[in-house]
Amino acid sequence: MWDHLLVPLDGSPLAETVLPHAVALAQAFGSRLTLLRAVAGPRDESASRTVDPLTWQMRKAEARAYLEQVLGRVQEAGVEVERTVVEGMAAEQIVAFAHAHGVDGIVLSSHGRSGLSDWNVSSVVQKVILRAFMPVLIVRAYRDMAPDLLGLRYRRLLVPLDGSQRAEYVLPVAARLAGFHACPLLLAQVVNRPEVPRRTPLTQEELDLVEQLTSLNREKGEEYLHDLQARLGADVETRLLISESPAEALHQLVAEVDVDLVLLSAHGYSGTRWPYGSVALNFIAYGTTPLLIMQDISEQDAQPTEAQKAAQETRGH
Repeated sequence: MWDHLLVPLDGSPLAETVLPHAVALAQAFGSRLTLLRAVAGPRDESASRTVDPLTWQMRKAEARAYLEQVLGRVQEAGVEVERTVVEGMAAEQIVAFAHAHGVDGIVLSSHGRSGLSDWNVSSVVQKVILRAFMPVLIVRAYRDMAPDLLGLRYRRLLVPLDGSQRAEYVLPVAARLAGFHACPLLLAQVVNRPEVPRRTPLTQEELDLVEQLTSLNREKGEEYLHDLQARLGADVETRLLISESPAEALHQLVAEVDVDLVLLSAHGYSGTRWPYGSVALNFIAYGTTPLLIMQDISEQDAQPTEAQKAAQETRGH
């Protein structure tokens, strides 16, 4: 399922918060890891300042030595691992390496050597997840790290669902992880109370209609979760929520039941040609736990942004 996972590092303790999670995934799926570090080259036009060749060679040597030290620690955890140093800007090189080497998923720290910020993920992470078009695990660098590479055990996994097959795309991964860590798998669906925009209060007839639709959706949601629970069979819990804001209800559930990993599909029932749907984007921007997103569309299926089109046209001239 996941034979090859990419673990970008930049030499900082913040970036190394991914290591226990990378080891946990590798052990659960029998994956090999590639530790990658990007070093800006002397002719990198996008670098903030020119780097002289001697300094660049020293940085490459330091990067290789650093990765060799990390590689030894990962090997001690019993995981197959290799390391590579690439030249260029981090986000572009991470994506390029992943696409060129058959990587099945990327394990990313939310922040690295530039330090923590009040943005939930760094600019590098934003660029990678928007262009990788593959599964990504985002580890929140501002949370406590496991004491050692073998000290991480997931206690409860949350999978938000909406009744669609697309949302279920993440279930095989979630079930495998839950089984390996012998932890509960919590399946949650939010029944969205129908909105009836009005400048004036709703009539009683309209209120009754809203309640009827909500009750119907609640009934169907309960049946759906019950069927899934029976199909998965393992230690599966279910939770049906009623809310006008699905993302807000899910965040509250994470806090209430002490979830330590959220797994979801990039898209759900509504579907989209953008890389991520609204719930996935909300968890990227506002989630506080490690987040694993299964991408269900390819780069060819995604709608390019106007910025991408303009940049491509500019490069063509």
